[in-house]
Amino acid sequence: MTPLPRTVRAEALDGLVEDDPVAMRSRRDLQRVHRFMGTRSIVLRALRGWSMPRGAATPLRVLELGAGDGSLMLGVARALAPTWPRVELTLLDRQALITPAIIKQYAQAGWNATSRTVDVLDWVAGPTASLPISGRPEHWDVIIANLFLHHFEERQLATLLRAIAARSDHFFACEPRRARFALAGSHLIGTIGANAVTRQDAVLSVHAGFRDGELTSLWPTGNGSWNLQEHSAGLFSHRLLAERSRTS
Repeated sequence: MTPLPRTVRAEALDGLVEDDPVAMRSRRDLQRVHRFMGTRSIVLRALRGWSMPRGAATPLRVLELGAGDGSLMLGVARALAPTWPRVELTLLDRQALITPAIIKQYAQAGWNATSRTVDVLDWVAGPTASLPISGRPEHWDVIIANLFLHHFEERQLATLLRAIAARSDHFFACEPRRARFALAGSHLIGTIGANAVTRQDAVLSVHAGFRDGELTSLWPTGNGSWNLQEHSAGLFSHRLLAERSRTS
């Protein structure tokens, strides 16, 4: 069977302002979509597979790109708290969706979280800054992207991955799988109560998703040696794990 061609189109939610009631409803839908896709479990399996320093003098530095309202990573933080007790988390999104209540819940899980409102392409193009919590140079132990990379055409995506490789030691992405079974599932997203925006965007996201080694083929050279794993995850997802070689 001929593979689906990759097609990137603007999703409806991206064009709505933060406090639009339709957008707020769609963001709640996305929480259900993540539960349906098992995204949190996929992220946890990946992060637990990496050996992270424990008891270090400085906390682990984690960045989530396209963090939205921060609810997905909050579930991850609560599950990882016993083994990742000291984490400095930056939640980056172009919309200011992180509330003080969410930040407080991260603190209760032992994670020191802060939000950063900036378009990711401006983050890529801008000079290397200092981390907002500690003031240390902008380099992360882990960068994470969930249902985010599929928004970008190949040229922008290659630029983004180059910046990620330069600024991190580990990278994990969980994206829509571009396959006919996943496409069929996206057409049924209304059965979990999703609104019209979410139903439309679910179909678009599958068409913009990934398969085989497409992300690996765009990963840059020249930023040290990396171990890359790219494959399907669950019924509807596709994932990339990138770990910098310890000899780099």
